Amino acid sequence: MPDPTRPRASLRTAVVWEVLKDALDRRVKATGRESLDVLDTGGGSGNFAVPVARLGHRVTVVDPSPNALFALERRTAEAGVADRVKGVQGDAHGLFDVVERGGYDVVLCHGVLEYVDDPADGVRNVVDALRPEGVLSLLAAGLGGAVLARALAGHFKEAKQALDDPDGRWGEGDPVPHRFTADQLTALVEGAGLRVGAVHGVRVFADLVPGVLVDTEPGAVEALLKLEAAAAELPAFHSVATQLHVLGEAQGADEG
Repeated sequence: MPDPTRPRASLRTAVVWEVLKDALDRRVKATGRESLDVLDTGGGSGNFAVPVARLGHRVTVVDPSPNALFALERRTAEAGVADRVKGVQGDAHGLFDVVERGGYDVVLCHGVLEYVDDPADGVRNVVDALRPEGVLSLLAAGLGGAVLARALAGHFKEAKQALDDPDGRWGEGDPVPHRFTADQLTALVEGAGLRVGAVHGVRVFADLVPGVLVDTEPGAVEALLKLEAAAAELPAFHSVATQLHVLGEAQGADEG
């Protein structure tokens, strides 16, 4: 399974992992505690939970899928971090049926906001899980990346539909209920009472480059990783990223 610390898998997760790891390090310094309490909503089989636990933090994964939680249990055992990762069945809507309100230093909300009925309510809900000065890591589908992907595939009507649709959907067969611009995501985070610490474009190029080129060209993975990292912070590239990552900091969070 993908691991954000491994090069090939990193094409999809490296930018987010670097931002998240830095945020965790800053919270450790600010709190004086080496082990933080981290909530991973929709964390599935532990793509982020396992590496976070390897850093010494305690992670609670909330996911609606029993199969994902079973895979999480197996994976944490293999990684030797089973004592630091707890899987709980649930979803963002009923989050506080299964976890403590205001009980976490860091909350991950990756690939969840696209699927909730009311994204603003979804963000407010996960923010309520944060302790004072806590940090939210929010990753969601980007509108521009979908428009670009449909156009490059020759589906011009679908690309235009996604561009015009309030939810960024390209048609009835679109499996993603909501897509966002960077401005929309930052507005949601600020609307929930957090300060936006950083915005990054994720998978700006990785989904557009043929896989065979990346796999066969010597040094291509490393070079593409460097390109993704360099473009991630530039607002010009946020508009074409497949995903957008926003780091939100609760009032009083350190400025880093």
